[in-house]
Amino acid sequence: MARAQFMMLLALALGGASAWQVPKLSKLPQLHRSPLSSKDVQATPVTAPAKYSTALEAATATAGGEAEGGGLAQTLKVGGYFGLWYALNIGYNIYNKKALNIVDLPWTMALIQLFAGIPYVMLLWATGLRKAPVLTKENIKNLTPSALCHLGTHVGAVLSLGAGAVSFTHIVKASEPVVSALLTAVFLKEFLPIPVYLSLLPVIGGVGLASLKELSFSWLPLRTPLLSDVVSASRALLS
Repeated sequence: MARAQFMMLLALALGGASAWQVPKLSKLPQLHRSPLSSKDVQATPVTAPAKYSTALEAATATAGGEAEGGGLAQTLKVGGYFGLWYALNIGYNIYNKKALNIVDLPWTMALIQLFAGIPYVMLLWATGLRKAPVLTKENIKNLTPSALCHLGTHVGAVLSLGAGAVSFTHIVKASEPVVSALLTAVFLKEFLPIPVYLSLLPVIGGVGLASLKELSFSWLPLRTPLLSDVVSASRALLS
């Protein structure tokens, strides 16, 4: 990725520089020593052959060529990450629900899960497997809002798993794009194209239909995943 970016920058720089230079001809026509008349001399336009019309096209072609070389491997790698994420997420939700059915302490469960990451990263930093970050006061100040939103996202999800069915929790959490679009319009004054908003209507309808058909419906399983959606969308805005 770094090599591709470097090649793109280099191609743009060369393309911009070549736009201000007069093209040089490697082979000039040989002129006879005898005087020539005006009829013998014909003005012909001299153009420098170029493979690409603009520097942007050259940079795009360079990056595209490198991407084609490892395209299949990169696609399989990213697809494997997606599949692994879904598999682990399914297992997490199932075992989390089983644990909450045995121990009805969702707040405690959520905090234990968050603090479990501390000894893990401390071990990585102590062994040198991961370099410990050096944070300034300004870094901590900037990261605190996002960290608090991450806390709210996780706690809201665990509370919803303890309050209702796993399927209903994720149906409601699927409405996060709706919340994100709303918060972006309200706070950032950025509006998406109309087709994007229209594509969110099936999501809203699906959440409403699932709420109507939920036999054990109560407001807590609905409010907690919605809370998780709001703070998760806020985290994206603050990051």
